[in-house]
Amino acid sequence: MEGVLDCSVALAWALPDETSARAEKFLAHLSPQSVLYVPALWWYEISNALTMAQRRHRLAESESRRIVNLYSTLPIETDVELGLDVVQRLQALAREYSLSAYDAAYLELAERRNVGLATLDRRLITAARKAGVKVLTA
Repeated sequence: MEGVLDCSVALAWALPDETSARAEKFLAHLSPQSVLYVPALWWYEISNALTMAQRRHRLAESESRRIVNLYSTLPIETDVELGLDVVQRLQALAREYSLSAYDAAYLELAERRNVGLATLDRRLITAARKAGVKVLTA
């Protein structure tokens, strides 16, 4: 399986109060041949979510380290391509589908790589479908 992984799915695997059957099913279908593309932004979003969970006493620091170690075992490939063409496409997608530039980054990456998008975000699901990007569930 190849696809773009957004933070909503990754965090649903890891945070006890955000579990999702769809996210668990997606994780269960990963194989050694799977490739999960993430924009560089993904790591910042994951780090911020874990930091905020710790700050709000939803997560211990040791649990945060365990989660980061879990992500390091996944077949994640960080896409670092960024330039004028990517930024212009991000802005176009954000405008067309009323997305934040952050969410548009996931849609742009799925579009550019010609792969599906794994997300639990309803607005991003709707945008992906309208843009002709497959939404991955498993």
